[in-house]
Amino acid sequence: MNDMLEAYLFEMHSLLEQLDDLVLAAEQAHTFSQDDVNEIFRIMHTIKGSSAMMEFNSLMTIAHRIEDLFYVIREKTMDAIPEERKGELFDLIFHSIDFFRDEIGKVEGNQPLNTSIDSFLDKINSFANKISGGASVPQEEEAPQEAPSPEAAQYASAEFPYALRVVFDEGVGMENLRAMMLVNAVKDFCEESQFDFYPPDVQLNPETANFIIDNGFFLRFRSAADREEALPAVRDNGAVKEFQTFTAPAPAPEPESAAEEAEESLPEEPSPQAEAPVQEAPRPAVQAPQTTAQTQQSAAAAAAAKQAHVKESLISVSLGKLDALMAVVSEIVITEAQVTASPDLRGLKLDNFTKAARQLRSLTDNLQDVAMSLRMVPVSSTFQKMKRIVRDMSKKLNKETNLTLIGEDTEVDKTIVDSISDPIMHIVRNSMDHGIESSQAERIAAGKDPVGKITLAARQTGSEVIIEISDDGAGVDDDAVLNKAIRQGLATPGVEYSHKDILNFLLMPGFSTNTEVTEYSGRGVGMDVVKSNVESVGGTVTITSTRGKGMTTTLKIPLTMAILDGMEVSVGKSIFTVPISNIRQIFKASDMHIIQDPTHGEMIKIVDNFYSIVRAKDFFRIDSGVDNFDNGVLLWVESGDNSFCLFVDALIGEQQVVVKPLPDYVNNFGIKDSGISGCTILGDGSISIILAVENIYTAQDNI
Repeated sequence: MNDMLEAYLFEMHSLLEQLDDLVLAAEQAHTFSQDDVNEIFRIMHTIKGSSAMMEFNSLMTIAHRIEDLFYVIREKTMDAIPEERKGELFDLIFHSIDFFRDEIGKVEGNQPLNTSIDSFLDKINSFANKISGGASVPQEEEAPQEAPSPEAAQYASAEFPYALRVVFDEGVGMENLRAMMLVNAVKDFCEESQFDFYPPDVQLNPETANFIIDNGFFLRFRSAADREEALPAVRDNGAVKEFQTFTAPAPAPEPESAAEEAEESLPEEPSPQAEAPVQEAPRPAVQAPQTTAQTQQSAAAAAAAKQAHVKESLISVSLGKLDALMAVVSEIVITEAQVTASPDLRGLKLDNFTKAARQLRSLTDNLQDVAMSLRMVPVSSTFQKMKRIVRDMSKKLNKETNLTLIGEDTEVDKTIVDSISDPIMHIVRNSMDHGIESSQAERIAAGKDPVGKITLAARQTGSEVIIEISDDGAGVDDDAVLNKAIRQGLATPGVEYSHKDILNFLLMPGFSTNTEVTEYSGRGVGMDVVKSNVESVGGTVTITSTRGKGMTTTLKIPLTMAILDGMEVSVGKSIFTVPISNIRQIFKASDMHIIQDPTHGEMIKIVDNFYSIVRAKDFFRIDSGVDNFDNGVLLWVESGDNSFCLFVDALIGEQQVVVKPLPDYVNNFGIKDSGISGCTILGDGSISIILAVENIYTAQDNI
């Protein structure tokens, strides 16, 4: 059941994202195309069947009603819906999407589902009645009476002569498991000893799915009364396309082996007594296979023939399995480094070993690249969700705003994509609530387009992804922010703060410029969540704003947190790793190039700018190490808007390292704020500390 539930949740998330995008695009076009109507009908039909299989009745019922609604729209076309009611239709579909998402969240949180859906059902039925001229939504009609084929009658038995042939919807998937779920539902209406089913191994044999697709699934009962009792379970199953009842007074025996079947002659045509079939006319029965082995072979061949023209190039893999793969690859990288850099090999001339070691390193690098690429996903899924947020807030705040997406195909590690979803949502909501002017008249007076604009852009720069969320709103009022910061005790009265310092107050916990709590803001939760979530994945947040022009929030995030390219440096007897992405230049300098500032700090001039110098020996309070600049090396490093020079003893060399997170009990002491982001294991088994460049700059004043 866990595997089924996982597959169900994945399918639901995919369908709801697809549905959200479809309805948003249709709302912009002010109508549904016929293809849109057919696609929504298909999606709701799938949700109905999958939810019925999982016995989530409330989801199945809502999906069924929306499916009925789009059946009417499909028959009458969108021309039957007046222009003034199209907005009501869009709102109704968005409401259903929100309902499904909320219920799926409850399933994931192991919470009970909502059973009070009568008011929502009435809303759907009311709209369906309006567009169908007061007539009820058409129900499925009973099929005309039809006798089953002799081949189908063979699946009745002497012990259970009253048969029921069930056909599932085409392409519904997992037919064998759906058949087993149907059997479990029948048990609620009929005692288990009073019926059986064919194929009998649907729960254990995946190949039975092909048989069910070609021939149907057969339920067999001892008496006609038992069969009638079980019919509601079949009628209420959302995945059942049609079913038919029949009775075979003299059923042919089921083949037990290929040898016995070969000796038998072809069965005579039985004369089954046709009873009242239910629902749609059944599809023509297919000739029964002669042996179990032949059944599986022919069914597999038929399935292969059906899918020959559509080859699946994508598969879904659990993130946990990818994490396990990445962990194994990381250990291989470490072990390979330990083998090739073993102290026992020093001084030995081993040509064959060296050649093999180079080949091993090449293969290890390729393995890393492949393992990392498996975890890389585009940010499009996160970006697309923002369309719905902007749409809903535009209506509720009465601010007409367009969202522009740029660089949706930019790929980032799956874990990081999940971590930045909330930060981006908070920033977009902040732009809608605080940034975009409250009225079109205000925008026109400022010489702007009446329709507000928010841009969400992503791009790669080698080892990191830069995401920018900008708006063309009113920008940040420095005086209002500073006054609120003073009232909250975040700023000191009488101190002159720069524009950049004032913008940083927006990222403080509990800070909000709203004077009252609304649905979207005023609780002091938002931008501080952005900062903490982005920094938790090794990223940085910067804000720029121009009064009257708008605001831009920039997120700089590493592509992956698992493996990084680093420069190994030594300070005394300690070894540190500086991420290559943070290094702008490495050079040597003499004492004569160093400038003392008024606070006794050290600076150096590079390309007409002065940069402060941080001595790693003093910063980390290391007893041994180089003091004279002539004997050491300077690394010009940069993170976000911060740029400075780090003074170390010597360079060891560039190394691709596996990032090992620090234990929680160490993180509780705020060690990340002291310039340490993690550690890695080197080839000789020693540990190297990975430096957090952005935190070294902010923490240097505390030395």
